[in-house]
Amino acid sequence: MDLTKDSPVLIIDALNLFMRHFAANPTMNAQGQHVGGAVGFLKAIRLLADKVNPKEIVVVWEGGGSTRRRTIYSGYKANRKPQKLNRFYGKDLPDSTNNRDYQIALIIEMLRCTPVSQIYISDCEADDVIGYLAKYRYSDGCVIVSSDKDFYQLLSPNIRQWSPGQRAFVTPEAVLQKYGIPVHNFCVARCFCGDKSDNIEGVQGAGFKTLAKRVPEITMDSFISVDDILKLCVQRAPTSKIKLYHNAIAASDIVRRNWKLMYLDVSNLAATQISKIDYNIDTFQPSRNKIGLMRILVREGLSKFDADSFFMSLNFVSRT
Repeated sequence: MDLTKDSPVLIIDALNLFMRHFAANPTMNAQGQHVGGAVGFLKAIRLLADKVNPKEIVVVWEGGGSTRRRTIYSGYKANRKPQKLNRFYGKDLPDSTNNRDYQIALIIEMLRCTPVSQIYISDCEADDVIGYLAKYRYSDGCVIVSSDKDFYQLLSPNIRQWSPGQRAFVTPEAVLQKYGIPVHNFCVARCFCGDKSDNIEGVQGAGFKTLAKRVPEITMDSFISVDDILKLCVQRAPTSKIKLYHNAIAASDIVRRNWKLMYLDVSNLAATQISKIDYNIDTFQPSRNKIGLMRILVREGLSKFDADSFFMSLNFVSRT
């Protein structure tokens, strides 16, 4: 995919992008409320639209978490630490939860005035919705906006990722250079490494570099499964003192469970949820209600936000 020529679909991991601005952007409205998350979110859409020139923009919201993953592993995403607020308020520290919910609701309301579609599917994760969209709806060209490494497994010549944290595109070549693992085997590698942010334990002593060194087959051009690697460990363990082989065998059930948790496909989506995703995409009617957006901005004390420039950046989005 050539971003200078093609017009991909922009798929935004909404909560991931929002929380970055909510935690770091200190913008206040005329009433003294913190609105940095909402303002930063809109500005990010404008900047990305200018950079990518997308034909569609799809914002995907969290649907309350995956009931299927929690059934597989009750500790999934348990004990997550609250978001640290990286801004200074002096003595007036706001109620972060209420303010967060207010800003998210404000974003949803404002985007309804634009040609940006929004998807919310109950009882599933945004990751699964994004994975479905990237694999089955927009595989010919899309850019995923998120700092989450869960999406590296989806990368291909036609699927890229924009990391707001790195402020750069994540490509298969960049992943291979940094981790030593090709993207088609990245999810397999993570099953052994685990993911502390989601409370998913891995194999003791397993890291990307260690896996690449001890199981070089994972660095090859072809896909290798979790079971294939476990079989290699079983073959090599009797004549080797390398702890990784023995630890992987001991944790084989955990590794197989991790594949069910980490692999992004339709396995963690119900048929009804897939139907709802398709319905949202197929029936979306883009709006270009600039006056409506401006009224919301005035009402919320955000009259300084440049609605004209915002709509100019979205001029070619969802035009058939």
